[in-house]
Amino acid sequence: MTAPQRVLIVLHGSIGDVTRALPLVNRVRRGYPKAKIAWAIEPPALPLVERHPAVDEAIVFDRRHWWKSFFPFLRRIRSQRFDLVLDLQRHFKSGLISWWSGARSRVGFHPRDAKEFNWLFNNLHIPATGDGISKLDHYLEFAKALGLETRPMEWRLSLDREEERGVEDLLKEVPVSFAAFFVGSKWESKRWFPEKTARCAVELRRRHGLGTVLLGGPEDRDFAAEVSALCGHHCANLAGRTSLRKAVGVLARAAVSIGPDTGLMHLSAAVGTPVVSLWGATNPVRTGPYGYESLAVQGKASCSPCYLRRCPIGRVCMQAIDIEEVVGKVGEELGRKKHGERN
Repeated sequence: MTAPQRVLIVLHGSIGDVTRALPLVNRVRRGYPKAKIAWAIEPPALPLVERHPAVDEAIVFDRRHWWKSFFPFLRRIRSQRFDLVLDLQRHFKSGLISWWSGARSRVGFHPRDAKEFNWLFNNLHIPATGDGISKLDHYLEFAKALGLETRPMEWRLSLDREEERGVEDLLKEVPVSFAAFFVGSKWESKRWFPEKTARCAVELRRRHGLGTVLLGGPEDRDFAAEVSALCGHHCANLAGRTSLRKAVGVLARAAVSIGPDTGLMHLSAAVGTPVVSLWGATNPVRTGPYGYESLAVQGKASCSPCYLRRCPIGRVCMQAIDIEEVVGKVGEELGRKKHGERN
């Protein structure tokens, strides 16, 4: 394939999906250093790409006001005259955007791995893999299809000086060594429990001297407030008090992070902070944090993973996660870091 001049990444997905696609866009930038690279995205994950060094332009689709934003969005896509599209979403909408771009090369998922007739809109497809590989590795199949290297593994997430100062202000009362608990999830089925979270935090403070920082969105404030009340005055509750980028800065300073399958889990891995991830409704093989797969804790239940957003039986799988196992994983990781076994 001739080196493209104008490349469009289509991924309107979750914060976690966008985070896992950053190594791919970095490879595209390395492979096509003179190309203009744009990313079609929705507002929640926009802070991750709008100032990213590999991305020249973010083209935003505001789904909340789709009736007035969709056609201007499509006009902007068509006007860019892209010659290569990488459709990373595998749904009808992303396929439509890919096709509408008019690009001569539109690369998407293999028909067996796509959904909602997505493959009909793309004229090139990566090989079929199934769901037995991680999403991050699945995205890197696009680099292989283009003949690009898949290494080094880079995210290149960084804050500007003002954002760094803002993070320092948020953490000024927090011990230098702390554990970051990301407590929220859009799926009720993925959430752990306030009392278990608090007991885990207390044990980490008792055994390893770690402070506690709670992270989450505005919708997680009640959960975090309950955890904070159970922990006592040693807990810094930042849920709903940080931007997404400042949350990245907090995670980058943590000794370890802990929480369920959510976007902050992937961001923790992306900035190199070990993450003990908690699993029940979903599968860590497919969506686990890159590089920290061995720290995953899987709750046991006959129906797990169910992929249901709401659990009809009280989140038996998440109830089954043992605090001692979580604390033990943290202790093992702190020991590895102490002996220089992590890069």
